Amino acid sequence: MPSSGHRLRDVEHHPLLSENDSCDPAASSPAEADAADRVWFIRDGCGMVCAVLTWLLVAYADFVVTFVMLLPSRDFWYSVVNGVVFNCLAVLALSSHLRTMLTDPGAVPKGNATKEYMESLQLKPGEVIYKCPKCCCIKPERAHHCSICKRCIRKMDHHCPWVNNCVGEKNQRFFVLFTMYIALASVHALVLCGLQFIACVRGQWTECSDFSPPVTVILLIFLCLEGLLFFTFTAVMFGTQIHSICNDETEIERLKSEKPTWERRLRWEGMKSVFGGPPSLLWMNPFVGFRFRRLQTRPRKGAPEFSV
Repeated sequence: MPSSGHRLRDVEHHPLLSENDSCDPAASSPAEADAADRVWFIRDGCGMVCAVLTWLLVAYADFVVTFVMLLPSRDFWYSVVNGVVFNCLAVLALSSHLRTMLTDPGAVPKGNATKEYMESLQLKPGEVIYKCPKCCCIKPERAHHCSICKRCIRKMDHHCPWVNNCVGEKNQRFFVLFTMYIALASVHALVLCGLQFIACVRGQWTECSDFSPPVTVILLIFLCLEGLLFFTFTAVMFGTQIHSICNDETEIERLKSEKPTWERRLRWEGMKSVFGGPPSLLWMNPFVGFRFRRLQTRPRKGAPEFSV
């Protein structure tokens, strides 16, 4: 357990419990014990709109690539190969998005900052731990409170509205895969758009697509703009995330210029801790560790996440 001097540098930390402090037992539900059997979902209006918009934009790109550019093509293998590649990237990107959105990012159990729990920790004399007054939990090192998730998140990097969730200790890997696959799909779509424009200019516009020339041009232009925006955003985020993982430093810690009170991992050790195990193709698979969960609604007092 770190010393009080280390803890006092984080303005979000407060000393745990004094004689007059208490935590509401209702803040912690028995459902915390079986959190692994629940799907994590944040009920945030802005986040849900952004998440749905992300899926719609990917669906639009898939529609234009498939029905405007590939199916009308006379080159069979060109259509098949590019169709398979683009749709695989889209499926992997959306799967990574779902895993990021529906995975507990590393939330600290609510309401565990009780005297009974403190006694069970068997602390040494003079040892100091801290609680979050907002969610009434014992705050681990490198955890930060998210005002949107209403929870303290271990190794919280940031809250991303596009995945309607925090990026933290348990779902950072899926967020990295999401940004990578979206960036690759965007590059692929931009290349196909360029080839389509060349083919239409060299040939007949009425023959290069099943849609009318004006509609085809508008669809391709919108896809190019979407591809450029998506690629720019996700490529920057991907690079930032890899840099943070290699330096064993979250975005919040970097912005706050926090001096590390923990032993930094080496670059490959940091990558292995996030992606799991030694380097392999499994690092690229967003389905690793996936299992179906039984749908079971459990209303929870004062909690922002929707449990199923």
